[in-house]
This record gives sequence, C-alpha cells and structure tokens, in this order.
Amino acid sequence: MKGKEKIIHRLQETTLCYLIKENKVLLAMKKRGFGVGRYNGIGGKVKEKESLEEALVRETSEEIGVKPISFKRVAVLDFLFPEVPGDKDWNQRVNVFLIKEWEGEPEETKEMKPAWFPIDDLPLDKMWVDDKIWLARVLAGETLEGEFTFAADQKTILKHSIKKAI
Repeated sequence: MKGKEKIIHRLQETTLCYLIKENKVLLAMKKRGFGVGRYNGIGGKVKEKESLEEALVRETSEEIGVKPISFKRVAVLDFLFPEVPGDKDWNQRVNVFLIKEWEGEPEETKEMKPAWFPIDDLPLDKMWVDDKIWLARVLAGETLEGEFTFAADQKTILKHSIKKAI
C-alpha cells in the first residue's frame, strides 16, 4: 500500500485526579518512572477487571495516601507517542477527575511529593506541556475531550485537538 497508513494505537486506560480545596489544586511532583521531575495530578493505569472508579481510589491511596469520596470525570484525553515503542505503554487514554471530598491528608510517598497551588498560579513550566492547553479549562468547570500527539522527547506536541464534551 502506497502513501501514509493510519497507525492504530493501543491505548492504556488510565486515571488522573486533581484534589480541589479553597481555590487551590493539589499537584504532585513525580519522583520516579514515566513523567519523573514533573508536577502532575495523581493517577495511573487501570488494572484488568478494575473499573475507572476503583483505579482512581487505588491510585490516589497508593500515591498520596488519601481516599476519594466525591469526584467527577471532567475530561477524556488521548496521549499518543508514535515514536516510542508500543510495549512501553506510553499511549494512554487519560480519564481526568476532580476530587472535592476525600478522607485523609495528602502525604509524600516513594512515587510522589504533593503540594497545593493556587488554581490561578500553576507551575506550568514544571508540568507536561499540554497542561497549558487544557488544565485551566477543566479547573474552571469545562468538560473536555482531546487528543495530543507527542514527539519522543515528551516535550514537543506534534499535533493536538481539544473540544468541549457533550
């Protein structure tokens, strides 16, 4: 077949959560693994036979020691890394949640170091580059769907699309 063929990407289902309190959002510095050295929300891979909600609760408990009580899904974002071997599971469908009620106090773990930031003053220079495009919008109440294609350096967005979800 001549010309460009559409590449089918297997997407790892994941969760990404942001705790919200008094115009502040909890971000956590990733200490190891994928995304190390960046502030991000809390979350990770959905295990086989696990629901999104079960993964959200498990990951949040493992990574910062809190149990979500009240949460809402606010975005579904696909992240593609076509230059990275597929077996690395970097291609992800990220289900983004805002958590407004939880049990426990966020604490540092081997995985992440949490910190509160004013919603209107996020450390965007220390976060994934795509966060500049969508994070403020979901923190302001929008519900979004999107797709981001990254270069292998994890810093360059090759293309993206974002729209309000119905």
